[in-house]
Amino acid sequence: MRFFYAAREVKSNHVGVILARIIAFLATVICFCGVVAAQDSLTIITGSLPELSAGMDFHAVLRAGGGAPPYVWSVASGDLPAGINLTPEGCLCGRPIKPGAFDITVKVEDSGHPAHAITKDFHLTVSPSLLLDWLQTPKVLDNRIDGSVQVSNGSKETFDLTVVIVAVAVADQRATAIGYQHFELKPGDTNVPIPFGNAMAHGDYVVHVDAIAEIPARNSILRQRLQTPQPLQVIVGP
Repeated sequence: MRFFYAAREVKSNHVGVILARIIAFLATVICFCGVVAAQDSLTIITGSLPELSAGMDFHAVLRAGGGAPPYVWSVASGDLPAGINLTPEGCLCGRPIKPGAFDITVKVEDSGHPAHAITKDFHLTVSPSLLLDWLQTPKVLDNRIDGSVQVSNGSKETFDLTVVIVAVAVADQRATAIGYQHFELKPGDTNVPIPFGNAMAHGDYVVHVDAIAEIPARNSILRQRLQTPQPLQVIVGP
């Protein structure tokens, strides 16, 4: 009888050891899976974006982690500032044209099978540094192309500003200067007019306006460009 109870006790202890080992193994697996899941979860690392300046080149790379790289980025909702694009590689690049505040939602998708995707909201602010607008859109009168632009300095620094206006012939891409100004644009100067015009030979022309503002103190350059959406036809002339 004692042998029977001893055998049962040994068997019971053996089963208990096995159960304990199984529970410990399962706990380890669950813990490991949790760590792996935490490591592999797709996340957007980039927190916020710096302020942009109208007319200044901008370059910022969005960063993601986890998941299965490489990642593909896109704009899920909202509008980027005019002149700024988001590449599939996650680069917010370009030169903003107009000032303002912009709210966008970006999406990143990994290369998993199946792919995972998450989104994040960002706020973008474009300060009104260098602005360039049409004052009088170019028009043709007889054999002349005439018009005017206006420039503004919304920053706190003086610009060494150069404005060049050319008419580019559609036929051979030859450029003819029809306006030029070089002067200091002080902080707070707004809507400074720059007229332009010249007689042109017979043909079709696209007018380009380039404004280049140098800031010597910061060794920085701001650029803005305008272009007529349609060619202008000069009918009178040789």
